Amino acid sequence: MPVFNEEDNVESIIDRIDKVKFSQYNVEKELIIVDDASTDKTLEKIPDFDFIKVIHHNENKGKGSAVKTGIAAATGDIILIQDADLEYYPEEYEMLISPIIEKETLVVYGSRFKKRLIPEQMRLIYLLFNWTISSIATILFFRRITDEATCYKVFDANLLRSIPLKSRRFEFCPEVTAKLLKRKIRIKEVPISYTARSIQKGKKITWKDGIEAIYYLIKYKFID
Repeated sequence: MPVFNEEDNVESIIDRIDKVKFSQYNVEKELIIVDDASTDKTLEKIPDFDFIKVIHHNENKGKGSAVKTGIAAATGDIILIQDADLEYYPEEYEMLISPIIEKETLVVYGSRFKKRLIPEQMRLIYLLFNWTISSIATILFFRRITDEATCYKVFDANLLRSIPLKSRRFEFCPEVTAKLLKRKIRIKEVPISYTARSIQKGKKITWKDGIEAIYYLIKYKFID
């Protein structure tokens, strides 16, 4: 879980993760929190739970860099990306990891658009960019994908570590998606719940990141 200046949310999201129960599988939780040089009280708000490991970047490197740090530190067989905001629902973890445990696939994306055509509180500009980016990914790689930019990406750990990732910022999503699809890896999408937050409440991704996502999808279609 990459975090940057999330003092208002980090304690709540960790509490929800702590309460997650797995009824079908014997799963041991491990939460790798990568603080990307927060300048607020984020680090002070992280509770001291046994299943948490905190890594601190001395300088702000970007979400992609924080994700790579977390991947390197993870010890489990399945890696799930969790944002530190409250837009996504950890209560759906079991549904997300199930297809990998059951050997149906090696990668699962939680799609915000399979449950609702317009996710709750999502602004029109973000909606249009999400639809556009997913459509471009579908066209480029001949594999239908409805939510390329979803936070909830779940991977077989060995597969994820085999992919050379270069991202530093929000381009992690288009890079990993492009490199998976180029390898002909099936991405299984499952419907998830989602409540968007506003920029005023801390949302960090902007329309400029949407433009960059399109660029990186095209770039990684042709190079690694």
